[in-house]
Amino acid sequence: MSAAEITLSPIDLHKALSDPTRLRCIMLLHLCGELCVCELMEACQEVQPKISRHLANLRKMQLLTDRRSGQWVFYRINDRLPAWVKGVIELSVNSNKMFVSAQLEQLQAMQDRPQEERVACSPSL
Repeated sequence: MSAAEITLSPIDLHKALSDPTRLRCIMLLHLCGELCVCELMEACQEVQPKISRHLANLRKMQLLTDRRSGQWVFYRINDRLPAWVKGVIELSVNSNKMFVSAQLEQLQAMQDRPQEERVACSPSL
C-alpha cells in the first residue's frame, strides 16, 4: 500500500490528536522513533489498558504501525502517512516540546527498558 492509499481527513486527524494521551504518544513516537507499550505506560504514567486503547485507536486510523518482538509490542508512526499528516505531527512536536518534556524525563529514567536496536529519544528539548 502506498502513501496515497492512506486517506485521513483533517477532521479525523485532529480528533485523534485532541486527546492529551494520544497526542503525547504521537509526539513521543515522533521523537523516539519506536516505543514499546510499557515505555509509553511509564512515560505517560498511565495503566496498560488505557495506553493500549489509545494505541489501538491510533493504529485503526493508520497513524501507527506495530510489530511484535517476543513479549513486546512496539509502535511507530506509520511511514506511509501523507506528507501533510507528517508535517502536522512534526510541527506540533517542534512547536510544543514542553508538552512532552516530563514524559521524556520519565522515559529516560525508566529502568529495564526492552532492549531493541532503535533510535534513542532526543533528549534535547
